[in-house]
Amino acid sequence: MQKLLATNNLTLATLLTLLLLLPPATTTTSYFLSCGSSAPVELDDGRAFSPDSHLSPDPSLPLSSPNNSAAHSPLLLSSSARLFFRPSTYSLPLSTPGGPHLLRLHFLPFLNLSSATFTVSANAATFPLLSNFSAPGPLLKEFFFFALASPLLRLSFLPSSPSFAFVSAIELFSVPGRCLFSPSAAPVPASPDSLPPDDLSAHVLETVHRLNVGGPTVTPRNDTLWRTWTVDDAFADDAARTAREVSFSGRIRYPEGGATRETAPESVYRTAREMDNNKGNSTSRNFNLTWTLPVSDSGHGHLVRLHFCDIVSKALNELYFDIYINGYPASMDVDLSSQASYSLASPYYIDFRLRSSPSATIHVSVRPSARSLPWKSNAILNGLEIMKIRGVAAFSNQQKEKKSYTKAMLELLLGCSFVASAFLIFLLTVFRWRGRRRTKQAPVRSESAAWSPLPASSYSRLMELTAATSSPATNASLTLKVPFSDVLLATKNFDENSHIGSGGFGKVYRGVLRDGTAVAVKRGGRDSTDRGSRQGATEFYAEILVLSRIRHRHLVSLVGYCEERSEMILVYEFVERGPLRDHLYGPAAKPRLSWKRRLEICVGSARGLHYLHTGSSQGVVIHRDIKSSNILLDGGYAAKVADFGLSRSAGAHVDRSHVSTGVKGSFGYLDPEYFRTQQLTEKSDVYSFGVVLLEVLCARPVIDRSLPWEEVNLAEWGMKWQKKGLLRRIVDPALKGEVDSESLGKFGETVEKCLSKYGVDRPTMGEVLWNLEYVLQLHESAASREAAEDCSNGSLEIQEVCSTSAQNNSGMATK
Repeated sequence: MQKLLATNNLTLATLLTLLLLLPPATTTTSYFLSCGSSAPVELDDGRAFSPDSHLSPDPSLPLSSPNNSAAHSPLLLSSSARLFFRPSTYSLPLSTPGGPHLLRLHFLPFLNLSSATFTVSANAATFPLLSNFSAPGPLLKEFFFFALASPLLRLSFLPSSPSFAFVSAIELFSVPGRCLFSPSAAPVPASPDSLPPDDLSAHVLETVHRLNVGGPTVTPRNDTLWRTWTVDDAFADDAARTAREVSFSGRIRYPEGGATRETAPESVYRTAREMDNNKGNSTSRNFNLTWTLPVSDSGHGHLVRLHFCDIVSKALNELYFDIYINGYPASMDVDLSSQASYSLASPYYIDFRLRSSPSATIHVSVRPSARSLPWKSNAILNGLEIMKIRGVAAFSNQQKEKKSYTKAMLELLLGCSFVASAFLIFLLTVFRWRGRRRTKQAPVRSESAAWSPLPASSYSRLMELTAATSSPATNASLTLKVPFSDVLLATKNFDENSHIGSGGFGKVYRGVLRDGTAVAVKRGGRDSTDRGSRQGATEFYAEILVLSRIRHRHLVSLVGYCEERSEMILVYEFVERGPLRDHLYGPAAKPRLSWKRRLEICVGSARGLHYLHTGSSQGVVIHRDIKSSNILLDGGYAAKVADFGLSRSAGAHVDRSHVSTGVKGSFGYLDPEYFRTQQLTEKSDVYSFGVVLLEVLCARPVIDRSLPWEEVNLAEWGMKWQKKGLLRRIVDPALKGEVDSESLGKFGETVEKCLSKYGVDRPTMGEVLWNLEYVLQLHESAASREAAEDCSNGSLEIQEVCSTSAQNNSGMATK
């Protein structure tokens, strides 16, 4: 009986102690919002996103994509978004306003959300997180901050006129302070001039790079804070890329009071790059392993965090190395075993503060220390993070509150440490009281017993493997491959002065190849830095496979491609006058086009599309993204259809009438039947081309939210006037007096047929081409008659001149 009472008392004491140590359940901030969604979204990494309807600002517009399929779970969030057409704010209460938080904003554009331009700010418009921001492809923006002065986070979206704003998902949750800020971050260089302040808690940090050095991509599923750690190949110099990659399957020993799993997951500390040298070669001390990382904004300071874990040494005090940042000595004679509690395989990190970099790049190097023994000289790196230090946040401007919070947190930590120590002593006493048999039955178990190496099955690694072994591009002609060195020479190392545009796949540069050929170089990339605004490798290979097998005067020609060094580069013929859109409207509008020239451009474009649908050796090729910005004009104003990244081939001998596919395209041009049914046919291209025809006639954007509601959508507005027989009222004012009634009438009929609600009622592209050629003939005949009538009132001599002019009018280009 006494033994039973003693056991119950012990159990009760243990429970009471545990209750004292447990934090209150209400002290953690946690928001996972799937914006615009009507149902929860659960990812395979354990995150559950709820609809944001109860928190969404008003007014706003939820938008859903009909394509809900996804190759991997994060893209499940891309099936919805919330749109804002005026300044709108989420107000999110913070359970721990004095503690550190992580904010993630997901931008996963579908349809034409990539055209949005807007600003995102936190708690005040004077502190923007993102300014004049656009998302050409899937993007994730991540911020860390202390919210000291307000119990609310007010997250505002401000559209740039006349555009709109959108967001796909929002994450906001409390995080341990140790994984964010280090009060001991060393300044580099050592001089404090122009360096960020020591106290980073009053600032917002924006994640720029997060690399798993020497290992595969670490997905959110394998990170306690759902972070992604990308491979480092794209940033490593030749020496670092060829350095030996090492992995470790033993126990990772997180030191007490040091790095934790929230600092970085085990997967990061289990892999590294080390000097691949001959242990007896003392000249290895003269070599560096260097990583060069672009930082898009050179006006901010940066926090650089380096992760280390000595998984290469056989004994303590063998590994000594130096760290250089931007050429400055940052930390010399680093001995990981002494820094990490005199233990091997123990994680350790070092933080450095940098001033803004004029070159917009940060160079991180490690090299063996002079203290190293010649036969043991080595240097390693496991992980690398770079965060932009933004200005003081509007919600952290009360220093008094910050100090009181810091003091309170210190007192709380000391109290918790005391209780934890007492509890550990108590448990030790209990175990000893239970007897030696129990301790023998509970030996220390390796933390890695159930761990298996993370397979290199991430998206980036798969793409790298595909490109190296079974790349679809290998089926294309080998003569199309362009060496990366030639690309660098042609674009002058991607000089910004050669930059002529940007798109969903990446930036476009003008260049000249070695043989003098003028080319347009479109550069994508697997990373998410400034050089890689992209929609994915799928578009890259689609362009190669389509354009390598077709040639037509009215289709842009592919000169070559390059996929070296993890690059995805397409080289096209240079089309001098650029997109048709720039010749119709907008800030970059060129001198106006005459009605005759516009008709000739429409005819040329139709010929190119007709060839895609019927004349290609690949069978039916459906472009899927016909719009005025994808029709280019050469020096003679001949039209060339471009951008085949979204095109689909139905094969050479296909009996079925459609291809089932996820919806792709652009707002305003998208076939509504394709949007509803997800069944793609040539008639979807016909609908989009009909919108382009209206755009050519009216010289205005297809979606213009600055106009009255009934005029926003060009296709709907144009058909309204066409059905009334009053299409002339919306003709481009610059064409006043040029557009004859006969050609306009037939042109309007063609547009109306192209924009029929059902594809079966639309003409083929061949029929559209025939109608447009007829429209051009009608206009030339009307111009000849008008010229003849103008001459009938003049002298005989003038009439003869005019008669000759009228006869030759059809062969003259209208200026």
